[in-house]
Formats: sequence, C-alpha cells, structure tokens
Amino acid sequence: MSTSDLDRPRIQVDFNELIEHDLVFLSQSDKRLDSNGDTVILTDGLVVYIYEYNKYDDGQEEMFTATGIAELHDKVINKSVKWCCRINSQGISTTYT
Repeated sequence: MSTSDLDRPRIQVDFNELIEHDLVFLSQSDKRLDSNGDTVILTDGLVVYIYEYNKYDDGQEEMFTATGIAELHDKVINKSVKWCCRINSQGISTTYT
C-alpha cells in the first residue's frame, strides 16, 4: 500500500489534527500539493480529497481517506492554520494491510 494506491489525487493531512469530529487542519496557505505533485489552490467551498498514510515498524500499513469541503479556519485553537477540511457525512475510511 502506498500513495500510488489512492483512488484519486488527494491532499495529505494529519487526522490527529481533528479539531471537531468532522473538521481537520488542511493548510497554512492557499496552495497545497496533492499526491500527484499538482498544486491545488484552496478556496472556500472547494471539494477536497484528503488522506493520511502510515507505515509502522512492524510492517503494518494504514491509509485513511475522506472527502470534504475547504473552509477558512476561524477557530482560536491554532492561528497559524488558514484552511480546514469539513469532512462529509461518509466520514473517514480506513484500510489496513
């Protein structure tokens, strides 16, 4: 399993940075690279595809994926973050190997 196994280009996030059950930090700037290396210009309401890939010392791998909407970050939790992703009702999918 690797980022080449993704179903589409996705933006990498850290799901440990969930600030609500359906809201994760996305970016400090208006531009992010996706898993194909292409620049994504973030705008309010943009549909974004996100992922997190982890590989552990024991060889286990996990891939988290979700789809959501970009929204400007207006919480006081982390002022260095400009954009968040509001995850849709399908939530976060997880694949393990």
